[in-house]
Amino acid sequence: MVFWFWVIISVLAVPPIAFGLLVAALYLYIRWKYMGYLLRIFQEKPLFVVPRGEEAAGAEDVAVTADDGLTLRGCYLKTTAAERKGVILFGLEFGSDRWSCRPYCERLLAAGYDVLAVEPRNQGGSDRDPNYEPLQWVTDRDVADARAVVKYLLSRPDADGRGVGLFGVSKGGGAGLVAAAGEPGVRCVATDGAYATHTTMVPYLKRWIAIYSDRKILQRALPMWFYGIIGSVGAKKVARNRGVAYPSVEKAVSRLGRPLLMIHGGGDNYIRPEMAAALFARARGPKELWVVPKAKHNQALTVAGDEYHARVLAFFDAHLGNAAGPQLPA
Repeated sequence: MVFWFWVIISVLAVPPIAFGLLVAALYLYIRWKYMGYLLRIFQEKPLFVVPRGEEAAGAEDVAVTADDGLTLRGCYLKTTAAERKGVILFGLEFGSDRWSCRPYCERLLAAGYDVLAVEPRNQGGSDRDPNYEPLQWVTDRDVADARAVVKYLLSRPDADGRGVGLFGVSKGGGAGLVAAAGEPGVRCVATDGAYATHTTMVPYLKRWIAIYSDRKILQRALPMWFYGIIGSVGAKKVARNRGVAYPSVEKAVSRLGRPLLMIHGGGDNYIRPEMAAALFARARGPKELWVVPKAKHNQALTVAGDEYHARVLAFFDAHLGNAAGPQLPA
């Protein structure tokens, strides 16, 4: 029956009000039939190994005060080179500790970059927020913590007056992108396995509905923008239930306007390469997307090794380490 409604719409001149009523009816049906499944799946945590790193001798212990007074714990690693080229903020993936930055940043540290890694609230040694249970999706609290860390880094006595770079992995990349979009002190951004809520959720919605529904005609008839409406409503409902907001990483990327390097695993089964490409397409300004063949989620470094380090270092050398960077206003 649904199929024939779409045939009528495509062949005949259906009045806009009739089309609107049809869309509303389909929306109410899917919301009633499947929203419970979608909300449950949206809140499930993925099953993957969360990396932990080894403590570095000589690292500076850092305590950053968040806007609501919580203390965020981190480490500041100084370059082993004779001269410092710049400073990089490392955005941690969901559940990892501050020391997990070391394998990603060892070549950067040797080449002249200082690195700061800070654990967001409810992660590692940072303070716990009793009203917040983090998931893999970027929330307003993650972004607020990232902004507080950027502010701290720019106000240190040894701060680089030209600004800083940002290097974020997975959720840390998404939170970093949102924070960087509103902070001119971030000169460039590199991410590995970064994702956004909308461009990730909508393709999954189509798969989830196919699991729980045998109405194949209905699934084929619904356009992607319709899934987008359902997904947005579901995300807002989850946000209300959990007392958070899900900022748009897509909008942040479109506002960034600064050099961007996105790295993604070609074999990523969680955040598929086409999802990363959809996010990358929204970026404005100098940008590069490097898809590492066969790499799973957050495994590009393991697969690509030396090439990974070389590309990341070349990116920061070009956009952060050059001496021509403008000084930030005092």
